Amino acid sequence: MQPTSNISSTRMNCNQTPDFVLSGLSSDLEKWQFLFSIFLALFLLGLLGNLLLLLAIGADIHLHTPMYFFLSQLSLVDLCFITTTAPKMLEDLWTSDGSISFSGCLTQLYFFAVFADMDNLLLAIMAIDRYAAICHPLHYPLLMTSCRCGVLVGGSWGVAHCVSLVHTLLLSQLSFHTNQEIPHFFCDFGPLLSLSCSDTYLNKDLTMALAGVFGISALLCIVSSYAHIFHAVARVPSAQGQRKALATCSSHLSMVILFYSTVFATYLKPPSTSYSLGELVAAVMYTLVTPTLNPFIYSLRNKDVKSSLRRILAMKSIPHD
Repeated sequence: MQPTSNISSTRMNCNQTPDFVLSGLSSDLEKWQFLFSIFLALFLLGLLGNLLLLLAIGADIHLHTPMYFFLSQLSLVDLCFITTTAPKMLEDLWTSDGSISFSGCLTQLYFFAVFADMDNLLLAIMAIDRYAAICHPLHYPLLMTSCRCGVLVGGSWGVAHCVSLVHTLLLSQLSFHTNQEIPHFFCDFGPLLSLSCSDTYLNKDLTMALAGVFGISALLCIVSSYAHIFHAVARVPSAQGQRKALATCSSHLSMVILFYSTVFATYLKPPSTSYSLGELVAAVMYTLVTPTLNPFIYSLRNKDVKSSLRRILAMKSIPHD
């Protein structure tokens, strides 16, 4: 039986407003300089790429279509996604501090969850859009009206905020040991639940349930959409027609594969209080590299986006009187 003094001491060390230390990144000087340079370059590249894509879509009236509307929303989400984790990560590398308050941790986690869920939902919506365009081309303008596109995106924002709010409110009720180290470079549900000295069964069950409902449902929606798309493309008589139909899907498929492969590598593992180098690399890919690459995947493979960017850059290069 545990002595009463030890139980009392443990309870005294547990509180609902602790401070944490993010200790997932290396404190070695040479590694610090290398990691800071790499992450800063990725962060700036991600900001530039997503801002340029938003500018290209917003400035060109020819890109005011459902597909590019959803793409602009994805760029907006990715822009917010990288600004949720990267600035704090760069600050921790620069100062070698890593400290973060409980309220700061919850705030970061809330917005991280919102933008991660939005990425997931938008990829599913974009798959539905491609399904409608390829499998029902004659009815596409009637199926994907401006109103329906707005409802799909607005509903996704609402769902993402509600899910994140529920998680964050439940997490705020937990108690934690003081001066805990989080073996990560940002606040995430798994590390925080592992460090809690409260009963976390409700949090874990809810996390699994919501991940199943929204995460798996979105993935199944994507898989189902592309199953119908490939079936429709297979019935196209000419090889040129098949290539043209699949060309509109290649960029989206690349983003889906990149997103879900990094998500699975990050989260399909047992809960742990320590993280290996491979797990941290997967988390960096998921939170920083993928949102940075998405706009370049679309712009490099899309003639319309490249033409819009060229026109914008040409207009800026014209001297004004």
